Amino acid sequence: MSVVSDVTVTVPATTANLGPGFDCIGAALTLYNEFKFTRLQEGGLTIHVTGAEAERVQTDESNLLYQAFAKLYQYIEQTPPSVKMEIQLGVPLARGLGSSATAIVGGLVGANQLAGAPLSQLQVMELAIAMEGHPDNVVPALLGGCRLAATSDTGWEICEIPWYRDIVPVVAIPDFELSTSTARRVLATEVSRADAIFNTAHLGLLLRGLETGKREWLRTALQDKLHQPYRKALIPGYDAVNIAAVTAGAYGMVISGAGPTLLALADTTQSQAVEMAMLTAWQEAGITAVVRSLSLDTQGASSFHEG
Repeated sequence: MSVVSDVTVTVPATTANLGPGFDCIGAALTLYNEFKFTRLQEGGLTIHVTGAEAERVQTDESNLLYQAFAKLYQYIEQTPPSVKMEIQLGVPLARGLGSSATAIVGGLVGANQLAGAPLSQLQVMELAIAMEGHPDNVVPALLGGCRLAATSDTGWEICEIPWYRDIVPVVAIPDFELSTSTARRVLATEVSRADAIFNTAHLGLLLRGLETGKREWLRTALQDKLHQPYRKALIPGYDAVNIAAVTAGAYGMVISGAGPTLLALADTTQSQAVEMAMLTAWQEAGITAVVRSLSLDTQGASSFHEG
């Protein structure tokens, strides 16, 4: 592939962990950030941002999208070109929906395309995991679908997890933020053997529940003892929203990534009732939220160029 002058990359939001799959499983959702990269003859770096919360995004070299862009050029031992970046935000910031993963994946894919695609998708993925520190968001953001990632002697093994067609992810996005670093600080540094066994069993059941859509399996499988018992205290109204979602017919509810977005899984016949119940529960707790039924994104990051 020849070097191109511009490329537009679209990257989906992600939800990580899905309860017991802490730091190893994630799913791409039908909510997107779009990044356009235009090679400039001179002028260094220009960044324009549009969409909700645009004013909060850095527009200098500290921008995570640019850091990923420059990282790929560093990896291939080239100097990054002068570039104009146009960011269209559709994924809320610091809400547990993988906004940082979209920037990392978007920057790496955009740079790879502008450079003439010297790296394979696997190499891009490995760079993304190295930048993010764990695979649960960046892997589905790049590849789409629901993905389980495990380390091997030679790198990473990525497994696509079948997702039953009638399972609807319902996201309840509150109007407050929770940083990943804050959400990690509250976690226990050691876990008991009993809790490790609990999560191992529930992750196994989750994989079968996602594949079959079996309600009883999913209701049990979404439980976790590694991160959610510690993090839910950081999310006002968590218990009320959880009770409301399950009462309205959800299989269960989990924290999306590090939070504060809450994710319920429901079937197609119950998703609208679950939406309304979660919204109402948070309103009664004095919290404004956006609640949406989404779908599983199966494409992952996509790119096109005009010349």
